[in-house]
Amino acid sequence: MATVLITGAAGFIGRALTTALKSAHYVVAVDLREVAEAQRLPGVTYETADIGDPKLGEIFRTYQPQTVVHLASVVAAGGDPARDFAIDVMGTKNVLEASLAAGAKHIVVTSSGAAYGYHADNPVPLRESDPLRGNDDFPYSKHKRLVEEMLAEWRGKYPQLKQTVFRPCTVLGPGTSNQITAIFERPVVVGLSGTTTPFSLVSELDVVDALAWAVNESRGGVFNLAGDGTLSLREIANLLGKKFLPLPPAILNTALWILNMLRITKLGPAHVKFIQYRPVLANEKLKSEFGFTPRLDARAVFDRYLESLGSAS
Repeated sequence: MATVLITGAAGFIGRALTTALKSAHYVVAVDLREVAEAQRLPGVTYETADIGDPKLGEIFRTYQPQTVVHLASVVAAGGDPARDFAIDVMGTKNVLEASLAAGAKHIVVTSSGAAYGYHADNPVPLRESDPLRGNDDFPYSKHKRLVEEMLAEWRGKYPQLKQTVFRPCTVLGPGTSNQITAIFERPVVVGLSGTTTPFSLVSELDVVDALAWAVNESRGGVFNLAGDGTLSLREIANLLGKKFLPLPPAILNTALWILNMLRITKLGPAHVKFIQYRPVLANEKLKSEFGFTPRLDARAVFDRYLESLGSAS
């Protein structure tokens, strides 16, 4: 069986992908967190390592994976920018170098729709040919752009290492907990006036299926990863049965500045654009060139998430 090495294998997507691949591949699951013995899957090799550690190359050389799936990254916005840069950008560089040195033939990387940036003049929808303008004042978005610029450079220098790069939109499923679901969980859903705040959504099931398809079919390219359609924040509030409160951007900007100064939140004024200018991702290339059609559209993704909230209560 071909060897597949997964970074970030103990995460939400990593665990599901390990399960999906282990019957047809020899999977090496690498994560910063040690996986408890009771949670380990039979036939899978587990390694504990930091993707930024130079010693990561030793693991790659030991197992000599044909395919590397790089999932390890910063998930939440608003952390320590220097630490996040070290993980996302320098960590990805370390994984690329380790993959090349170990003779890997294919690397699959999860980027983000955030690489396009949050801008008032973003095309709707955004296509893979549109420029990446990750905002310099929004580290999460900036780092995703820097990672993709590095990947593009490597595609030119090292064509022997085939790349499949996914730009997922908001990934939502049962058990999802992040800065997006935090918006949904508040008693009142707070949005912004002057924008519908459309959310592109994709199920974690479709993300795992797309990643597995990339590994099994060894298809290279850069692809947005999103279900059909969008849901506005007001529509989401209605589905949740909650009041929707649209605030003027200037008020939210001031509120975040004050809360950040008081250390109540890590989010600052720059994060207002995170709600104000949501990237809407086209998925035609995913369907036509990559050959993958997500099973769930935006409404079905949210309905499934909503159903899981009801079953947990």
